[in-house]
Amino acid sequence: MSDDLVVTAAQMRDIEAQIFAAGMPVAALMEKVGGLITAWLEAHFPAQGWPRVGVLVGPGHNGGDALVVARELSFRGYGVEVIDPCDRHKPLTATHHRYVESLGIPLRPDLPGPGEPQPSLWIDGLFGFGLERPLSGPLAELVNRLNAQPQPIVSIDIPSGLHTDSGAVLGTAVRASHSLCLGLWKRAFCQDQALAYLGQRHRLDLQIPAAAIAAGLGEAPPVYRLSAAAARVGVPLPRPAATHKYQVGHLLLVAGSRQYGGAALLAGLGARASGVGMVTLAVPESLRLMVLAQLPEALVVGCGETPTGVIAALPDHLDLGRYQAIAWGPGLSTDATALLQPLLASPTPLLIDADGLNLLAPLGAAAHLARRSAPTLITPHPGEFRRLFPGLGSMAPDPGQAAQRAAAASRAVVLLKGACTAIAHPDGRLWFNPDSTPALARGGSGDLLTGLAGGLLAQGIASLGPGPEELQEAAPLEVTLNAALAATWWHGTTARRLAQRRTVLGVDGLQLAAALGAWQLGED
Repeated sequence: MSDDLVVTAAQMRDIEAQIFAAGMPVAALMEKVGGLITAWLEAHFPAQGWPRVGVLVGPGHNGGDALVVARELSFRGYGVEVIDPCDRHKPLTATHHRYVESLGIPLRPDLPGPGEPQPSLWIDGLFGFGLERPLSGPLAELVNRLNAQPQPIVSIDIPSGLHTDSGAVLGTAVRASHSLCLGLWKRAFCQDQALAYLGQRHRLDLQIPAAAIAAGLGEAPPVYRLSAAAARVGVPLPRPAATHKYQVGHLLLVAGSRQYGGAALLAGLGARASGVGMVTLAVPESLRLMVLAQLPEALVVGCGETPTGVIAALPDHLDLGRYQAIAWGPGLSTDATALLQPLLASPTPLLIDADGLNLLAPLGAAAHLARRSAPTLITPHPGEFRRLFPGLGSMAPDPGQAAQRAAAASRAVVLLKGACTAIAHPDGRLWFNPDSTPALARGGSGDLLTGLAGGLLAQGIASLGPGPEELQEAAPLEVTLNAALAATWWHGTTARRLAQRRTVLGVDGLQLAAALGAWQLGED
């Protein structure tokens, strides 16, 4: 699981301190890091195609790493030039600086000017993790001129100028083509505001001992980068050979209004893609035949509606306790006020999205959700989140922390949507999904996610068998978490694969719904 851990700058410092206290020489670790980076560069930018390399060197150990890389690339036949704008260096970095100079590798304080030979590749080794002060003056000007160059830039550990935890730009920052995160994922790699600077993200495994990681993290709840392995826990495969539809979950989906009829249909298509055994879809009566024509396998229930086409009440014959899960909210409109109390009071695991969240917001979301006896999953986008939890303050600088606080206060699993979606459990555990796509930035994608997550939740609850009482109390909430992780991964990964074939402009709701159902789940 350490492959997926995400750490702050302070935690990484503590982990490094454990490594050095155990006897690893700093110089030996620097050589190891330099060797790994050099091997990665040789594999991705071979000397015959990228003959001239410019290496930017900073004053600290990130600069020392860069000098080791410069030395090793020179030994391997690359033409190397070192750009060092700093007057002072840490002692170990200064030692490598002297040795590189002794090898005859050119050193200069600034980038080559117009008319001078230009590198075909840049290595950014100015600053690593832990930078706190904004870049300014000549150094900031150098970074801005570097960003104006057309050549690819590979940043060591993290692009220089990014805050390690928040991903905020400190004055200015290198816009990397590739970022080689060293050891463990840094928090910035999971922040929306850093994505434009990180480029393609890679982690170089330093084989950090588990004991050092455990000691460095202490009692803090773990934070993870969502992986296929973690997400597949919530995908109900394989199924037992002798299975019928009533054994693999029954989802009640409450969605739609005359104005937003498509939301109900898309949520239903998402539920279909999940493989849930049965879907009952409650919609305004005026939408019933349209939805039934598109989802003939669903039990489509027409509800009494207001003159504006909003569900006025759920039919009396709907027993909310008979379903494994209820998902509601997409396209309801905020006039569907009669639905809020009966659904919140239901003894069934609940997924709340869109207008369900907007109806809940004025009432004090945290207190109402914390009183529920069954687990809850909420899936807000940032605007909905701020309305739900105004007492938590701004989500900046770290939406993940905001999701953790909201989950603890509401006792709900919180799926906070974004380019790096954050999923928080009430006990403090947190997952980020940074592998998404801007193809999802269009109407309907969230409705599909609601149906998909609701279907997975219903299947997960249906799979719970008899067991110790204390296990059964915790199991539904864990199943709810697993459904959120699986749906986020399945939804995002399918959209990325579809965008590769159709571009980000071609992933509309119906195309994505079809791809969700057709995708081979064994593929990453």
